[in-house]
Amino acid sequence: MTFEPGGFERGREPSARYLPIAEHGLIGDLRTAALVGTNGTIDWYCCPRFDSPAVFAGILDAERGGGFALSADVPARTRQFYFPDTNVLITRFFAADGVAEIQDFMPVVDDPAGGHPAGSGPAGGDGRRARGDGDRGDGDSGMHRLIRRVICVRGTLPFSARVAPRFGYGTLRHTAESHGRAVVFRSSALSMALTATVPLECDGQDAFARFKLLEGESAVFTLDRIGDGAGEAELPRVCPQSEAEEEFETTVRFWRGWLHQSRYHGRWREMVHRSALALKLLTYAPTGAIVAAPTTSLPERIGGERNWDYRYVWIRDAAFCVYAMLRLGFTSEAEAFMDFLSERASASTGALAGGPLQIMYGIDGREDLPEYELPHLEGYLGSAPVRVGNAATGQLQLDIYGALIDSVYLYDKWGRAISSDRWDEVGVVVDWLCDNWDQPDEGVWESRGGRQHYIYSRLMCWVAIERAIRLANHRGLPADLPRWRQTRDAIYRQIMGRGWSAERGAFVQRLDGEVLDASLLMMPLAKFVSPTDPKWLSTLDALTADLVSDSLVYRYDPSASPDGLGGTEGTFSICSFWYVEALARAGRTEQARLAFEKMLTYANHVGLYAEEIGPTGEQLGNFPQAFTHLSLISAAFNLDRVLG
Repeated sequence: MTFEPGGFERGREPSARYLPIAEHGLIGDLRTAALVGTNGTIDWYCCPRFDSPAVFAGILDAERGGGFALSADVPARTRQFYFPDTNVLITRFFAADGVAEIQDFMPVVDDPAGGHPAGSGPAGGDGRRARGDGDRGDGDSGMHRLIRRVICVRGTLPFSARVAPRFGYGTLRHTAESHGRAVVFRSSALSMALTATVPLECDGQDAFARFKLLEGESAVFTLDRIGDGAGEAELPRVCPQSEAEEEFETTVRFWRGWLHQSRYHGRWREMVHRSALALKLLTYAPTGAIVAAPTTSLPERIGGERNWDYRYVWIRDAAFCVYAMLRLGFTSEAEAFMDFLSERASASTGALAGGPLQIMYGIDGREDLPEYELPHLEGYLGSAPVRVGNAATGQLQLDIYGALIDSVYLYDKWGRAISSDRWDEVGVVVDWLCDNWDQPDEGVWESRGGRQHYIYSRLMCWVAIERAIRLANHRGLPADLPRWRQTRDAIYRQIMGRGWSAERGAFVQRLDGEVLDASLLMMPLAKFVSPTDPKWLSTLDALTADLVSDSLVYRYDPSASPDGLGGTEGTFSICSFWYVEALARAGRTEQARLAFEKMLTYANHVGLYAEEIGPTGEQLGNFPQAFTHLSLISAAFNLDRVLG
């Protein structure tokens, strides 16, 4: 790499300055997360929370975004993998004179869902469990630590490091002060400290190191949050080798202990467990919320404008999340997420008489997520604009009610019986739907091309009312059942009548339309239609012919159904796993299994998926995406069941 003061990386073609999205692994501490490239560079890290401004954002601007580069100082091949059954990431360097590896991880200091800290030892047994000043009132438990341990395992290998933070997405000036083997970075919003067991240099902005390791030797770098703002903060001590080893062992124990709760013993254990570990990484422990992805503005099309901030919580993910967590045996996570949803619903249902529920929330439950652009960042491979916040919060998306009520139904079935207060909330939601289900909306894909009468929105309104009726009957709960049944049946008749195109021989995207939409793969999954109903099998054939390419499924054709944005996009991995389930339920078992196995080949080297897959198999969109991993778990469970 060519480094210059003021910029992180210059003088190279864009394709050489940006790693492919898929060439990253993820580490985290259940408050925030970081992307680590196969080249050893951390090029995305927000601190102290998922939705905080980035400290490293090189993945969005190789020059201005900053990063933490650490790699062999000679030509070397690299390989990256997760330490088995954990979220500890290992990047190995193979050079002519030696082999070395970087162990990247973030200690988990507390996990309310799991009911215990990371364990005894450095994170829980010597008084450092809450490094810093404790809970700040926003769920942030003080210090955040990122550890990078370099170990030479064969021969000898020289290394170089450059730590170049760019606070506030690169908008805030900062200083860097040298204190021996520590460098303190101070900005007006955040102060961080880098320590190392090797000598550090500092140019007033960035920190540097060059060192050589012999076989059996190691070096430790730690990056700690030490305070908010540029005021004085306690200087950290260097993390000695013994402490780094203890932190490593404690973090490994935490992840393995958590994963041990899994009840999945099917054919695809490795991929299902990796998806579970990824979902846990995307969990904000103080509230139980799960972010859609830990990144913003990774493009759905290179050079295009389909770049969004996914560091928030979508109600749409609720049913899928609760289903996956309960099926795997992670009841604490399902309960924590249900509590988060219940608090949002409780705060919002009183306003339903005047308007709908919000479709997404901040990880702390806040409703205000203003969207704005960062014009100083060029975007991944020039894909601008880079956006922070999400204007879709103001959209009407009626499908979220189906997801919300279905999650309540599933949790009542497999988790804990519904409370009287929660049933009151369900009643308010369903009563509102009975009055408002037939409105046009922006739909599941959050179109910015105006409201339409989407069939998927109608389908999920049907799900909401149908699941509420089931709950009322099962628990003997009070409800206006005649009205609910009448509305449910009216929705069903409308979908079967105006949602069916005799010309296409398929259910279609909008009332009285002709455009196909992969969201309708949910029809048999939601138990709206039998998976072997002739109309559904005809729809499945039509979707296969128009929207499926080598098991990969497009959402819809933007040229036939304009969505207010320019350009095309890749296939949606969520839809591809829905397709697997639809095939399996339709009795097309061999076709389903082949499609699933093909989808597994599109995962990256450590089993992670972005939102989309591009024309040549490249991963596109925010990474990794929770929804994709949730749908993988569901597809694996149901395919296992069909295969017996």
